[in-house]
Amino acid sequence: MADKSSSDRPGSARPAHPLARRPAPGRGPGPGRAAPRRPLPPGERFFTPGATGVRQKVERLSAAPLVFLFQLPRWILPVLLVVLLLAGFAVPSFWGGLAVLPVVAFVGWLAYMSWPSLRAGGRILRVALLTFLLLLVADRFGAF
Repeated sequence: MADKSSSDRPGSARPAHPLARRPAPGRGPGPGRAAPRRPLPPGERFFTPGATGVRQKVERLSAAPLVFLFQLPRWILPVLLVVLLLAGFAVPSFWGGLAVLPVVAFVGWLAYMSWPSLRAGGRILRVALLTFLLLLVADRFGAF
C-alpha cells in the first residue's frame, strides 16, 4: 500500500500522507514516542495509478481513515460489523435498518476502494453483497 521511500523523497510528485510515512532509520520509537500497533504493509503505491477526478479525491480522503483502521487491533472492526449486522437481522423495525446502514456504508466504501484491482468474480460478489444489505435495510424500513 504505502511505499517506503519513493513518496518521502524530496521532489517526488506526491508526498506521502503524514499517517502513511515511515520513520527514518534510527528514529523509531524511543523516549516519548509511541510505537505503532502494526506497521503498514509493504507495497508499491498507496493510490490508484492514473486516477483522476472523483476517484482521486475519494482515495486522498480515505487515506487517513484506512491507516487508522489498519492500526486498530484486527478483531475490533469485524466484531463491530457483525454486531451491527446481527442487530439488523434481530430487530424487525426501523432500528434494525439503522443498525445495518453503517455496515452498508463500510462495505460500499471498501468495494469502491478495491474496485480497480478486482476481477469480474470479485466485483460480482461485492455487488451481490451490497444488494443483499440494501434489501435488508429496505425491508427494515418497511419498503416490503
